[in-house]
Amino acid sequence: MLRHDGRSSGQMRPIRIVPNFTRNATGSVLVEYGETRVICTVCVEEGVPSFLRNSSPAQGWLTAEYGMLPGSTGSRTRRERPAPSGRSQEIQRLIGRSLRGVIDLRKATDLTFNIDCDVIQADGGTRTASITGAYVALKMAVDKLLRSGRLNENPLTDAVAAVSVGLRDGEVMVDLDYQEDSTADLDMNVVMTQSGKFLEIQGTAERAAFSRQEVSNILDAAEASLKPVFELLHEAADGHLVET
Repeated sequence: MLRHDGRSSGQMRPIRIVPNFTRNATGSVLVEYGETRVICTVCVEEGVPSFLRNSSPAQGWLTAEYGMLPGSTGSRTRRERPAPSGRSQEIQRLIGRSLRGVIDLRKATDLTFNIDCDVIQADGGTRTASITGAYVALKMAVDKLLRSGRLNENPLTDAVAAVSVGLRDGEVMVDLDYQEDSTADLDMNVVMTQSGKFLEIQGTAERAAFSRQEVSNILDAAEASLKPVFELLHEAADGHLVET
């Protein structure tokens, strides 16, 4: 059965990744999942937070911030002052956990990777697009530090990408846009590594409980849809515009 935008149930929206989208960050991309667009930047600073100073063994740190710009949604989104909303805090923690799962910070001692994901247009899947784009920006930053000699060895241990998967009337659908997300019986966000391991699975039933078999079907669909995405990530990290 075709979805409202003509996609099949297992088909992701068109993906577009524009590397070096901003000039001053160590790594930056514009990532698009359909009509969802996120600017992801990585700025690297010398030093680590106080709780890591004098730690043994020495290590670096990676942290993430996420926000939606006022014009990113149908009605104006208020700027989050003086602190991010509970939703934004939850998403930025998810982004941070996902990226820390594929980097050995002991190989980046006394460095802090600051990841910023700013949503400029939202149409569902902002957190999954943010994770995917943030990985590309992080890899670009790491490659730059390796070339400059600031890093002696590559701290990245794997690649990471994410996709939302929904269940409606018993049918599994990947990469939900806002219209689908708002009517799904189940909404799950799946974060995976290129080696096939899961970093995070977030699932919530909206209308009825779901079965273990349905979870297995969702994870299979997520894995199948993300396999081709990983090839795009490496191409984009090498500085090439990629789009499907």
